[in-house]
Order: sequence, then structure tokens, then C-alpha cells
Amino acid sequence: MATATSKPTAKEPNILMRRLRLAVLVVAACVIVWAVWNWGTIKGQAKVGAAYGAHITCSCRYIEGRSMDSCETDKEAGMEMVRLSDDPENKRVYASVPFLAEAVAERRGTFGCVQLNAKEIEAL
Repeated sequence: MATATSKPTAKEPNILMRRLRLAVLVVAACVIVWAVWNWGTIKGQAKVGAAYGAHITCSCRYIEGRSMDSCETDKEAGMEMVRLSDDPENKRVYASVPFLAEAVAERRGTFGCVQLNAKEIEAL
């Protein structure tokens, strides 16, 4: 009687890898669908955050006379992605959320800090 020698098959790890890949693809698809579905909200919140950051920092910097480092502490929780920079020569503060939104606030005499509209920003 002859005995058959069988080699252990490596099918089990292949099945696990396929399941893992499928799970990763399903999660990635869900994230993409969620982002597309909520894109308007995400972009709107980025615009609001940039505008708020520019206005508050402009007031802090050019009305209160504080330094940019001091004004950075005025950011609200959740505004970590808002990047701020200032232009002391023109008394402007630029705020942006990378790839999503930008805003500029400028000190205009007795009017205080004023948000610039899209046409004014393009003209800079």
C-alpha cells in the first residue's frame, strides 16, 4: 500500500490577506463616499474657520497691538489647521486651511478689521 505524501498548503494565509484587502477597500470606499457626500459642509467649515481666524487675528494684531505669537493663543479649539500670517506693512492678516479655503482681513482706519472679498483678494 502506497502512502501519499501531501504538502501543507498555504491557502489559509492567502484567504486572510484577501479578506484584509477587501476590508481595507470597503473602509476606503466608505471614507471616499462620506467625503464626497459631505464636501460642501467640509469646504464651508474651512471657509468659516479661515475667515474667523483672519478677522480675530487682525483685531488682535492691529487693534490690540499684540504680537502674532500672542494672537495664536486666541484660536478656538478645532482651528489647528488654520494657518495664519501677517503683512505688517499693509496691516493685513492672511488665513488659510490648506487646499480648502483662504481669507484675508485688513485694518481700515476707524472701520477696524474688514474681511476682503474674493475680488479684493485676487487683486492683491
